[in-house]
Amino acid sequence: MKEAKNGKTVPEEVVKMIFSNISSIYQFHAKFFLPELQKRIENWSSHPRIGDVIQKLAPFLKMYGEYVKNFNKAVELITVWTEKSLPFQELIADIQKRKVCANLTLQHHMLEPVQRIPRYELLLKDYIQKLPPESPDRNDAEKALEMIFMVAKHSNTAIAEMERLQNLWEVYQRLGLEDDIVDPSNELIKEGPVQKISTRNNSTSEKYLFLFNNMLLYCVPKVIQVGAEFQVRLRIDMDGMKVQELNDMQFPHTFLVSGKQRTLELQARSGEEMNAWIKAFQDAIDRKEKRSESFKMVVRGLETGNPTLRTEELGCRAPQWVRDNLVTMCMRCKEPFNAIMRRRHHCRACGYVVCARCSEHKVKLQYDGNRLNRVCQECYVFLMGHVVLEDQEWKHKGILEKGAAEISGRSLLCSSLQLLDKNGKGGMRGWFVIPWDDPLVLYIYAAPQDVRAHTSIPLLGYQVRDLPQGKAQHLFQLAQSQQVYTFLADTEELKQRWMRTMACCAAGIIHPEEGEDVDSCSEAE
Repeated sequence: MKEAKNGKTVPEEVVKMIFSNISSIYQFHAKFFLPELQKRIENWSSHPRIGDVIQKLAPFLKMYGEYVKNFNKAVELITVWTEKSLPFQELIADIQKRKVCANLTLQHHMLEPVQRIPRYELLLKDYIQKLPPESPDRNDAEKALEMIFMVAKHSNTAIAEMERLQNLWEVYQRLGLEDDIVDPSNELIKEGPVQKISTRNNSTSEKYLFLFNNMLLYCVPKVIQVGAEFQVRLRIDMDGMKVQELNDMQFPHTFLVSGKQRTLELQARSGEEMNAWIKAFQDAIDRKEKRSESFKMVVRGLETGNPTLRTEELGCRAPQWVRDNLVTMCMRCKEPFNAIMRRRHHCRACGYVVCARCSEHKVKLQYDGNRLNRVCQECYVFLMGHVVLEDQEWKHKGILEKGAAEISGRSLLCSSLQLLDKNGKGGMRGWFVIPWDDPLVLYIYAAPQDVRAHTSIPLLGYQVRDLPQGKAQHLFQLAQSQQVYTFLADTEELKQRWMRTMACCAAGIIHPEEGEDVDSCSEAE
């Protein structure tokens, strides 16, 4: 340290980094621990006890943890400065020649404090084994051993934490040290190359994954590796993530990773590698679930066939896109695709392949940072909760062009009802129909023979509420968020039938058994 203060050999800051808190450790032993033990040894015949002394001073031994964490870095600094500075090299050589060093290197002596706590633990165990059963020091010595064990565990934890942080820092350097990624609390679980399957042209491209305890980084190798080795293309949070093996004959060893920000179809190089990735993902998901009391279990795996999201997930998590080559017609209007007049588009909410006419709306999607995304008509109606008004005909071509008589003859329920205004005092009386082939929508006609509906209400996701009967009025409501519709039926029986039917449709129970709860118009009138 004297040489460092003179500024001729090595900076003072480097010396402090090499020896860490060794001065405090030395002072503790020289002024407290050693004198206390020496006093007990001198009076051993009259007071044969050391357990209470160790108990009293053991908590201070945790200061070794800081030294242990710094040890590898200290040894590396000595190596670096030995290579770059001849005066430093000569100083170290001079120190090691001294008699007190016993021909051992500086690094060897620096290792002694790292081994000190484990040696204390072994010595105390040996001391307890040799104590007579009736020794007055047995209880205190055993308690002291427990405390030393916790100190040793603290040092081992410090070493493990140091190694974790070092490995984490190396990963961050490979990723370019981006601010939104660098976090010392992260834990790297698995990394490696995979193939990304394109839904557009059925090709694959090489990608690289970094799976952490709280996120997945989807990366591409940089062509010119100056600085960072990889470029981060996408970050998917672990919260709400799902992983599922895919049975794909064209692309073997594929699995699906579905997160709130994006859903990826990935291909491993072998079945063993695929299983290892799935296990790593599932372990990370399970750990995240245990840490979060508010974590909501999601359905594991997607159904075979058309991938679908649960209604409460629509817009909140990225869907699995249906591949273009798997469909030949719009999955909504069933019209065939062609290269000129009816091209393929993907609904960003449900992942269906649809035509331009069925996907002319845009909605802010939560999983994409509330940015506007192209969605199909059904997802637009569900997400926005809008009633399709007649003056929006240009946006909804054909959705209201269903004859009342035609769909009433084949309906789940139809009858006259009154739709009250917001004050509940008046409103529109008309003909209300839930078609058998379109059970998620309530159509409202001005009269039973009209060829065009006046308006419609999407039922999926709504709650059906019963209102107290007053003044012989049979009232009930449809409610979703801040949107509320109040209806007045002619009889209590009709009201109950509408409530049952609407509740089924709102819950997605769209096709009861043939003849069951299917009310014809004549019955409802």
